Amino acid sequence: MFKAIATKKETFKKQIVFFVSLFITLIILAIGIIDQELMTKYVSWAYNGILNNFGWIYMLSAIFFLVFAIGLSFSRFGNIKLGKDHEKPQYSYFGWFSMLFAAGMGIGLIFWGVSEPLVHYLEPPEHIQNASKDAASFGMRYSFFHWGLQPWAIYIIMSLSIAYFSFRREMPPLISSCFYPLLGDSIYRTPGYIIDILAVLATIFGVATSLGLGATQIHTGLSYLYGLSEGFNITLIIILIATVLYMLSSIVGLDKGIQALSKLNMFVALLLMTFLLIVGPTTYILNIFTSTIGTYTNRLLEMSLDSSPFIGYEWIQSWTLFYWAWWISWSPFVGLFVARISRGRTIKEFIHGVLIVPTLLTFLWFSVFGGTGFKLQFTQGINLAEIAQKDASLALFHMFEAIPLGSLLSAISLILLFVFFITSADSATFVLGILSSNGSMNPSLTKKVTWGASQSGIALILLWVGGIQALQKMAITAALPFSIIMLLLCYNLYSALCEEDKYFKI
Repeated sequence: MFKAIATKKETFKKQIVFFVSLFITLIILAIGIIDQELMTKYVSWAYNGILNNFGWIYMLSAIFFLVFAIGLSFSRFGNIKLGKDHEKPQYSYFGWFSMLFAAGMGIGLIFWGVSEPLVHYLEPPEHIQNASKDAASFGMRYSFFHWGLQPWAIYIIMSLSIAYFSFRREMPPLISSCFYPLLGDSIYRTPGYIIDILAVLATIFGVATSLGLGATQIHTGLSYLYGLSEGFNITLIIILIATVLYMLSSIVGLDKGIQALSKLNMFVALLLMTFLLIVGPTTYILNIFTSTIGTYTNRLLEMSLDSSPFIGYEWIQSWTLFYWAWWISWSPFVGLFVARISRGRTIKEFIHGVLIVPTLLTFLWFSVFGGTGFKLQFTQGINLAEIAQKDASLALFHMFEAIPLGSLLSAISLILLFVFFITSADSATFVLGILSSNGSMNPSLTKKVTWGASQSGIALILLWVGGIQALQKMAITAALPFSIIMLLLCYNLYSALCEEDKYFKI
């Protein structure tokens, strides 16, 4: 009898992250369904309090993660393998980069690729004249900044830590495992549970933001192109269909599901970008790409530390702080997923691959789509900036109208967006299952279905109570405690690497 009771207690301990995380998620869902005003009130209160008092933490953290990652790649630890010394990478470079790109940024790039530079052009900080050449340059530079090195550095800190402790030290693939140098065996008790619960919650709200953006743009595209109703019910149907599809993909598994979809999407995205580069204003796009990389590089430190306390702080709050919080809230999901697909690579290869290749592709994407948008704005009298200002999800489809085969390109973009939606949610479901299954790389079907439904439910509730702004506010709120966890991750990773250096003489 006592043995049976002890077994039940041990089973519950192994499931405590799942039960507590699910309980908190269900409470938030219930509040959103029962009392939308209360939900909006508390989300806004947390959002305003964090931005007014702790925004500087996001700014300093993001640049610190970048410096730490670059320094680590060139250190004596760079040749350490994420796994045993004899292990080889499981995936080809194309498969690896495809899954990186799909999990890390896919939906957001399609949503903001045209709109973000144009919105900054009309709504820059108050010290820049709107609709001016300076505003256009500012719009491109800050689009690069928001989607460039810092986001991928945030992902690197998380994924490198998980990969090292899981594959090199053979610990469970959990974020709590990365705290062993600091907490010791306490990672298997309450402190470790708290870390993993925070990781689950940050993932749910970070991914819900992307799913909300993706569903909004799919709905907008279908309404604009095919006259579909603009009611919330259509958004609901889109998310439900996508939920069923990404759950099926998750059941199929990583190799057959996510990898296959990611490669397909990467191929289609590159094809779409190349076509637009050729038929669009090619020279203009390449000039934007070159010059913006120059200004981005020259002013990276200034942008990274500019919280604008005297002028333009509201702009920094709305854009830069939101992005840094969004990437941090995404980091548990992307980090664990990227760690899973990076076994066998060295620390140097991993950091350089994750930091450089996706960043350059992102810069080219914004140059092609944002540059084409600016060219149409300036030379053909198509006021895309005003369209983007009113509805950021609509500018892409208006731009395609002025391009050869525009209807076909719009249809392809919708398919691309839908598949990115599936791969991001599929990856997140897989990761949430691992985090809530004591590190099992084969989480149960029940947990996959539970988390799949939960993250879609959160996205729907937030869209219902406050649209895209509610999504952004929740992402910023969820990210604050996790930014502290990530700073401690750097200490733990460095301590572990120094310990390996001491005992194994790297």
